[in-house]
Amino acid sequence: MSSALYALLWVLSRAIGWVCFRYRTVGTVPRQGGLLIASNHASYLDIPLLGCGVPRRVWYMGRHDLFPIPLLNGLLQALGWIPLRIGRLDREAFSKAVSLVQEGKAVAIFPEGGRTMTGALKPGKPGIGVIVSQTGCRVVPAHIGGTFEVLPPGAKWPRFRRVTVAYGDPLDFSQDATRLEGKAFYQHVSRTVMAKIAELGQVPNPGDGQAQAGASHRSAATPTAQSCNAE
Repeated sequence: MSSALYALLWVLSRAIGWVCFRYRTVGTVPRQGGLLIASNHASYLDIPLLGCGVPRRVWYMGRHDLFPIPLLNGLLQALGWIPLRIGRLDREAFSKAVSLVQEGKAVAIFPEGGRTMTGALKPGKPGIGVIVSQTGCRVVPAHIGGTFEVLPPGAKWPRFRRVTVAYGDPLDFSQDATRLEGKAFYQHVSRTVMAKIAELGQVPNPGDGQAQAGASHRSAATPTAQSCNAE
């Protein structure tokens, strides 16, 4: 039942996207295998418009208080919403995501941890690296362009603007996992994914400033200080 309803909503979202927002996609998402789809987040429209460009069912990680109505909450969880408590590592939500990926499912995650209030990308959170570490899955970076102009935070009605969703090539972090572990690996995954999202959207990467500051700091640090920073 949930699969049929998901398919109906997929077709409906795509049709509305075409008619109202001249919706188009660039690139593709693998049809099989467990993976993460990591996207920027600028609007409530991101979830349906990200998903209707993917030719398979997708589960979505999203903040737990988006849908406070109990009946609607339960229905959306059946359709694939994974409620995520913000501000800490929600072990239950991440465990659910890990299980789905291990079962060969596709899970969408917004590494920024919430919508941007300005339209610009925010630095990614390390949570995406936790899932990659536990599953070894590939990550498909995606950039949704136009939804901030269509329905920015605080807007009551959408505007008619073009929306383009660009899906990048899957990222494989298996080699990185052999040389990095723990927090260092999580941050590496997050920064790499956000850099690819920025590249897809041809927008500034929020991690560039951090990387440049880090390089400057390392060049002036003693070997002992460098070792501490790496930890």
